[in-house]
Amino acid sequence: MPYSDPALDELARYVPTVAEPADFDRFWRNTLAEAAARPVLVDVRPEPTDLPLLDSWDVTFAGFGGDPVRAWYTRPAGVPGPLPAVVEYAGYGRGRGLPHERLTWPVAGYAHLLMDNRGQAGQHGAGDTADPHGRPGGPWPATSGILDPHDYHYRRLITDAVRAVDAVRALPGVDADRIAVVGNSQGGGLALAVAGLVDDLAAVLATAPFLCDVQRAITLSDVSPYGEIGRYLAVHREAEDAVRHTLSYVDGVTFARRATAPAHFGIGLRDTVCPPSTGFAAYNQYGAAAGQPVPPEREMHVYPFNGHEGGEAVHVRRQLRWLAARLAPTDTTGRD
Repeated sequence: MPYSDPALDELARYVPTVAEPADFDRFWRNTLAEAAARPVLVDVRPEPTDLPLLDSWDVTFAGFGGDPVRAWYTRPAGVPGPLPAVVEYAGYGRGRGLPHERLTWPVAGYAHLLMDNRGQAGQHGAGDTADPHGRPGGPWPATSGILDPHDYHYRRLITDAVRAVDAVRALPGVDADRIAVVGNSQGGGLALAVAGLVDDLAAVLATAPFLCDVQRAITLSDVSPYGEIGRYLAVHREAEDAVRHTLSYVDGVTFARRATAPAHFGIGLRDTVCPPSTGFAAYNQYGAAAGQPVPPEREMHVYPFNGHEGGEAVHVRRQLRWLAARLAPTDTTGRD
């Protein structure tokens, strides 16, 4: 659906006032403390991949409520010592797939943890993590439990995303001081949430991030996932206040304001899934409430003629170069 978003010069100045609940920090502090009370690693077992240059493990870690969350852990084969790690979050409706499907980061020399999305696989990719917490709301993940922030699907998924960082730090061969989080679309929204909840990350890479300036986004886009929330409210008209209240606890702008790590963004100006203004809302306020004397480094790449696909391989190359300058992956060739 065509929609109206500001021109690029206006986007660069777009700083909306995003509703922030008074108990936002307490809500997330209590949620994460409950999750952290359990040991994070549940099971780690080698996974054959037929790729001799890489080693992979099938990882299960304890996410929200202690629920088992699946992930792939992959790293360059035969490289001793701790590596910087990239924790990657998948897009909406995707799962972790097979261990050989996403190899950019381990081939670049990083340890790589790819988190499965609870209760979402099957639309665009395979996964095997269930979401056992059915709650009132619509039939889609984006609307599951949407009438109460404590019941909302994204409370659980964001908690899983934070626990994925805990999990990678507990795995062998990882430099716990050099952890980056990365994602596109929903994955970008999760990366921003983690950036606002984990204060010692080394880097954040968010492309076309979902769940940013979400109160406005649900009025701009009728494409899933935002469209699912709109379709729910088209039937449940009386639920709008409760839905907007719940969404205020998961807005990427509020998380981004609390972030402290260097950040790399990418946005396509013709994106009708996650409208450009919503991503700029997070970028323009990134680190604003972090309490640092100098705001964290941030960088934006804009693709004027691209939509939700953004810069694709061109953008990934920019991500690789940017991250290498900050994390310096170990040389896998054996040279000094």
